[in-house]
Amino acid sequence: MASDDGLEKSATLLITLGEDHAAEVLKRLGPREVQKLGHAMASLKSVPRTKVEAVLDEFHKTVGEQAAVHVDTDNYIRSVLTKALGDDKASNLISRILQGGETAGIEGLKWMDAGTVADLIRNEHPQIIATILVHLEHDHASEILNHFTERLRNDVVLRIATLEGIQPAALRELNEAMMRILAGSSTMKKTAMGGVRAVAEILNFIGTANETSVVDAIREYDPDLAQRILDEMFVFENLLDIDDRSIQLILREVQSDSLIMALKGASEALREKIFKNMSQRAAEMLREDLEAKGPVRVSEVEAEQKEILKIVRRLADEGQIVLGGAGGEQMI
Repeated sequence: MASDDGLEKSATLLITLGEDHAAEVLKRLGPREVQKLGHAMASLKSVPRTKVEAVLDEFHKTVGEQAAVHVDTDNYIRSVLTKALGDDKASNLISRILQGGETAGIEGLKWMDAGTVADLIRNEHPQIIATILVHLEHDHASEILNHFTERLRNDVVLRIATLEGIQPAALRELNEAMMRILAGSSTMKKTAMGGVRAVAEILNFIGTANETSVVDAIREYDPDLAQRILDEMFVFENLLDIDDRSIQLILREVQSDSLIMALKGASEALREKIFKNMSQRAAEMLREDLEAKGPVRVSEVEAEQKEILKIVRRLADEGQIVLGGAGGEQMI
């Protein structure tokens, strides 16, 4: 799974296996592998049938070649490394590879974001923190260090640099301590709260006048942040909440090619609302064009939806349409 080609093949295979079987495979992988495969699977919007068949053929061939090989892997690894490196050099490497349950608690940290891990261990002794970090992926450990104060970060790095080895008994004690920490960490784990999306959801209900005041204040502080909030406040599916007259005004401003692309990513309910606000002939043509349009990139769909939302926002600012939402002004 090291190469991009291998990663893409693995992602294609998992998608082909179906949800249940793919889940069973992912359960047996480490956090970094799951993350890489997840990104690869998300980027596969459409795969040619010939490519899927080629991946399946290669998988079947590989399985056929390896199916008859059964070894006692622990003893095999011990024997090979000892023969290759000698007793002294091999013993430390073997313990790191085969330690299994002795680092189960520390392994649990690999699935957490850096900020959460930092919160969990920042009050431990720096020597303990150093021992924990050397068991994590280097990039993960560096992110955790960045969440510490400069004084603690420097102390921990110095201890990592001078760490020559860890006694098995000390590792077991550390692991048991980590298991206890993780058992009580359910209230400490960070939940995805706040952020641009949360502000957008709140402002959707605050009313037009107050919304404008808040967004203007944010724009003075950070124009890009204000724009990101505006982009989140009214998403494409929110067109369902707009009255038919406003939909008709919007459609007059939108090019047909742009509308076709945008509707490729819309729900059936929103499509029907758009069709309903067009002439019968125009609606039939739009349906035909949508059906004839082949697979498109999600990024292209989202780009066209954003362009249409710019039109929606302009019309709202000009007072020609009223956006839906609990905080919006009522028409009388």
